[in-house]
Amino acid sequence: MGKQDGYNEGYVSGKQEGYDEGYIPGKADGYEQGYNEGAEAGLGHGYTLRDPAYKEAVTFLREDKTDKNEFVEDTYGVYVCSHFARDVCNSAEQEGLRCAFVELRYLEKGHTIIAFDTIDKGLVYFEPQTDEVVKPVIGKRFYQCIEPRPGYYYEEPPHDDTIMDILVIW
Repeated sequence: MGKQDGYNEGYVSGKQEGYDEGYIPGKADGYEQGYNEGAEAGLGHGYTLRDPAYKEAVTFLREDKTDKNEFVEDTYGVYVCSHFARDVCNSAEQEGLRCAFVELRYLEKGHTIIAFDTIDKGLVYFEPQTDEVVKPVIGKRFYQCIEPRPGYYYEEPPHDDTIMDILVIW
């Protein structure tokens, strides 16, 4: 019995001592070395995207100049809604913010907006051409889902913009 008690006591204290003195620092050093080697080898971009607070998302959009770009449409689209959304998403990534590309599908057409999954207000949508808040609802007309800037309003468009589906792409 004495041998077993001694073994158990020695094993437990030795394990704890080894853990306290070597395991944690070694793990941190190994992690840092592996991360640096991986980043140098091109296996990572060196940062992680994060979800912003609502105010941070609004500030980002205010400072981002994508909404100043000119909308240009022809048969294949030169710079249309999907280009605005792409450019805002890319700018957000440059700032370390996670931004979704959101496709709204209508019966015959569609529209592209963006979204942030904010840490304080949840998923919020924005019109990347104007930075206005959008609250899309399936079965509702898109123009009725936009919260217009002060002094501005949206008229019913000539095409049916009833939202049939909302596709959020992270």
